[in-house]
Amino acid sequence: MITTAFYEETRAQLARLGLPAGDLLDAPDSGRTFPDGCHFRIEVPTVNSVQAAATLLAESRRRGFTINRITETRGMYRHTAREIGEYVALGKDFGAEILMSVGPRAGYDIGAGVQTPEGSRISYRLRGQEQIVRAVEDVKRGVDLGVRGFVVYDEGLLWALGRLRTAGYLPADLHLKVSAHCGQGNPAAAQMLEMLGADSFNPVRDLTLPMISALRQSVRIPLDCHVDNPKKSGGFIRTYEAPDFVRAAAPLHLKTGNSALEGHGVNPGPQQVDDILRQVEIVVEFLARHYPTARQSPPGLSRSPVAAGTPTEA
Repeated sequence: MITTAFYEETRAQLARLGLPAGDLLDAPDSGRTFPDGCHFRIEVPTVNSVQAAATLLAESRRRGFTINRITETRGMYRHTAREIGEYVALGKDFGAEILMSVGPRAGYDIGAGVQTPEGSRISYRLRGQEQIVRAVEDVKRGVDLGVRGFVVYDEGLLWALGRLRTAGYLPADLHLKVSAHCGQGNPAAAQMLEMLGADSFNPVRDLTLPMISALRQSVRIPLDCHVDNPKKSGGFIRTYEAPDFVRAAAPLHLKTGNSALEGHGVNPGPQQVDDILRQVEIVVEFLARHYPTARQSPPGLSRSPVAAGTPTEA
């Protein structure tokens, strides 16, 4: 069921392009899984120090739940080669996917526009071709140090990395995740990002369940959806919606834990790391309690971007 019965001609035309007719109020079951047959994975974002990553992975194992993915968001070129290598080693030791953020971004550039209220709308996007060159170099540095998953903040960079991967200049198993900082949140944008080479897509954080359901009908790649968020990005906590996210949008990564933080790009302290672990544990408990048939991928997951299963018709 769509939002309204009006605008039938436009809805029909968009449907011919493979888009849903509107936001899906009934939020139908996704009918898809990861290639391993599981419905969801847990992602902890803003893990910007090796120490925090090590504590999160070791403590989650000790407490009996799985963190499938760790995402660093400060930027790779803010870390030494030794630190990046330690992130990679942790991923191997705990069977977790490690995603590193491409370092050059608008907030680090000398351009003053992004610092203004109007200019902030460009988000983290890159300014000028030299920044594209540097961003590709950042990815190459990460690849040489063993990284195979990258967070991308610019659609042009995504296109370039996707083409370089296809041409064989970058590894075929490179995972390209589009950040919520790109500001994308509709089915047409989701299809565009998939066509540009995205292997997973993090839509903007404040989408309703019908909006998220419409995204799932539009693309096959996994979605990365926030269950909670830092105060500077809204501070919301949507724990009770997590089971419906999984039901309607699988395969997806449930992004949780950074409501313990004030903002993005920070280094979590010991108390914040413990608060992150508590929030992750709560989300895993709610999934087990309210949607026990949903399966979480075990450690040692595959990065394959293609979702299994037949999509539910919009």
